Amino acid sequence: MHSLGLVVAQFYGDLATEMEEYAHEAAAERGAEIADTVPVPGAYDAPLAADRLARRESIAAVAVLGAIVSGDTDHDQVIARSAAKGLTDVSLDRDKPVTFGVVGPGMSSAEARERADKGAEAVETAVDMVEALA
Repeated sequence: MHSLGLVVAQFYGDLATEMEEYAHEAAAERGAEIADTVPVPGAYDAPLAADRLARRESIAAVAVLGAIVSGDTDHDQVIARSAAKGLTDVSLDRDKPVTFGVVGPGMSSAEARERADKGAEAVETAVDMVEALA
């Protein structure tokens, strides 16, 4: 059984909860265990939490969930780029899969809610990567 870490950005609370539920369902379907979940305020905050989980020898991969919704400025683009780069760095530095189950940027909150199932995809991808790299 693969042991996974889960980071959940809470900025859009109801959506985060729904994404997390999809993640747990996917883990159960794949015979994986979500050993620890770290809630963070937003996607920008995810890399540090992902790094802390990835440091654990017992964690095979980390899945990160959240949403980045468009506003009146390009702030969503900045947040998405920073989060993606930070999570990529964690994956490479720790030699463990860190999957990006963050929806957005460039979408409305309604569009983000339609993609809550990305929580499952992040976990499925984490398990796929662990198996591919075994």
